[in-house]
Amino acid sequence: FKNLNKKDIKHTMPVETYQSITADYFLKKAKSDSGFVTISPATPSATGLTKDIREQLGDHYTDVGIAEEHAVAYASGIAKAGGTPVLSVMSSFIQRTYDQLSQDLALNNSPATILIFGGGIYGADMTHLGIFDISMMSNIPNLVYLAPTNKEEYTAMLDWATVQKEHPVAIRVPSGEVISTGKPDTTDYSKLNKYKVLESGNEIAIIAAGDMLETGKALKKELSKKLNISATLINPIYLTGVDAEVLSNLKSNHILVITLESGIIDGGFGEKVSRYYSDSPYVKVVNYGAKKEFTDRMTTEQLYKKYHLTPQLIMNDIINYYR
Repeated sequence: FKNLNKKDIKHTMPVETYQSITADYFLKKAKSDSGFVTISPATPSATGLTKDIREQLGDHYTDVGIAEEHAVAYASGIAKAGGTPVLSVMSSFIQRTYDQLSQDLALNNSPATILIFGGGIYGADMTHLGIFDISMMSNIPNLVYLAPTNKEEYTAMLDWATVQKEHPVAIRVPSGEVISTGKPDTTDYSKLNKYKVLESGNEIAIIAAGDMLETGKALKKELSKKLNISATLINPIYLTGVDAEVLSNLKSNHILVITLESGIIDGGFGEKVSRYYSDSPYVKVVNYGAKKEFTDRMTTEQLYKKYHLTPQLIMNDIINYYR
């Protein structure tokens, strides 16, 4: 060890991921809640539940095998019986469970928690795409679908979801590197469909959901630099509804609202915002996200260019609009 230089030591340090954050949270939850159980449909390592974590969880962990449908129904039953189930599942596999999400979980308003991993636009093969979960899950009654943008929001959402008894709650776990604000998130998530207005501005509003918030921040800088526009930046948090108060307030001094989401546009979050403004002649809404299609092993960079999901390409669209 004494022969290692500082550079070597840096590379041997464990890197925090949203999977490791989840695993640590589960271990603490198991100690404080005797009714806590985390469920996996045969994909534990992909969601942070490595062998050593599973061994530490003991009876607080169960694997139902490749049976996502059963996993959702099982979680619903545990929640209805007073337990605290948390199902961790990949976005590409949750689509198998529509009936169970709707009729076993949401219809009964069972307060189970579902963590969706791997949601987003990235270069997977066509059977493992993570772009369909928002359009599928955000339109089921009673189900609350949350999109955290950083570590603190994610853990605060977990805290709320696993103690509240009013709704089934799904959380779209962020992808990529962990982003941390360094301060606790004190949001009251029981006040449904309340957006966070991060920065108030005028003319253009950017509503960027989940992982797309960083793109939204970069776009705001581009707008300031190239068009001298101080755009409003909004973190919607909720994928299952709109904040009528926030959207109504934008009408007074905004002419363009841009929505960003890492999923298909058809039936997605952005369309809810478009519908809200459908009878507002002075506000134009442009939805950015993936096209409704199957892609196969395209790189993330190729997909973002194809869907105009870079700040520069969105800027070009905006400049053309202003012309």
